[in-house]
Amino acid sequence: MLNKKVKDIMTTDVITITPDVDVVCAFEKLMKHKISSLPVVEGDKVIGIITATDVGHNLILDKYELGTSVEEIMINSVVTISPEDSLEKAIEVMKKSVSSSGILNQLPVVEDCKLVGIISDGDIIQEIL
Repeated sequence: MLNKKVKDIMTTDVITITPDVDVVCAFEKLMKHKISSLPVVEGDKVIGIITATDVGHNLILDKYELGTSVEEIMINSVVTISPEDSLEKAIEVMKKSVSSSGILNQLPVVEDCKLVGIISDGDIIQEIL
């Protein structure tokens, strides 16, 4: 089961955001769609990612000025995976890509430098149970 390919269970209708969007609007989009992260894109290329946890926490602490854009707060070094990779590799990447004892919740799926999907820890859990 862990040999199954990422492309077999990834979400292909990815909800994304552009770097020029206001942080408050981005957070509203995260909440509206009940998702934990948004890939930041220019065209089909992933240039960053934001997470509901980071954005929400910093909004509560009032760390953003009015008009702060996604580009100013996004994580630039985005961890991605290929659609041809196995679920086992996805789990390994999710686990090893976090400096603390945590795990990445979502991995953008990229092929030929273009965003083609996203896979979450929940997708993997549903597949193996």
